Amino acid sequence: MKKEFWFIAFIVVLVAHITGIQLNYELMQSISKPLLIPLLIAYFLSKTNTVASDLKKWILLALFFSWGGDVLLMFVSKNEIFFLLGLVSFLLAHIFYGLCFTRIIKRNKIDRNNFFFILSIGYVIFLLRWLTPHLGEMKWPVVIYGSVLGGMFCSSLHLEALANKKAGYFIIFGALLFVISDSVLAINKFYQPFELAGVVIMITYGLAQLFIVEGASRYIRSKDNQ
Repeated sequence: MKKEFWFIAFIVVLVAHITGIQLNYELMQSISKPLLIPLLIAYFLSKTNTVASDLKKWILLALFFSWGGDVLLMFVSKNEIFFLLGLVSFLLAHIFYGLCFTRIIKRNKIDRNNFFFILSIGYVIFLLRWLTPHLGEMKWPVVIYGSVLGGMFCSSLHLEALANKKAGYFIIFGALLFVISDSVLAINKFYQPFELAGVVIMITYGLAQLFIVEGASRYIRSKDNQ
């Protein structure tokens, strides 16, 4: 099918899921959430099916483990162990995204920027110091996850140096939205729950994945990837 179909289908399902959260309609949430990432995978493959690139496997692995995280977090109400399992799955997703971004950095001979490192790690340290008194036994899993998330975001920031500016900015904005989504999730779970947390988390998460996939697709199809 055409890429436009998968794009529209993803947006429709994302809106349906957010509506389900807002209306507290659990059936709608249960049906829509597991569909989000498979639709995005189909969109990614439809945009890159004519291009052979080793980067595709890293994006697909990141999306696969994101889907795993989505599904596992659906069962948190039954047992808190599913939160930890979901955290591990998303940790792997961030690792694979980071590996993809690092390959792009090396391929385009982009110099490391210490400011990006300070900015990313500085934010992670600030957030973790704020949340640490409330984390309990989840302290080290959250610290490890936050560090990997910061590393992924740091790698993405370097892509502003790409010749294909749109591809770089899509990925950066997607990574930023991922940081926002995970930060809101952590604040809501460990510090102070708030009413619209679920909606904010899913809007930023869904758009984060979409922007990263869009940016990666544009880069893979560009001459910079040759």
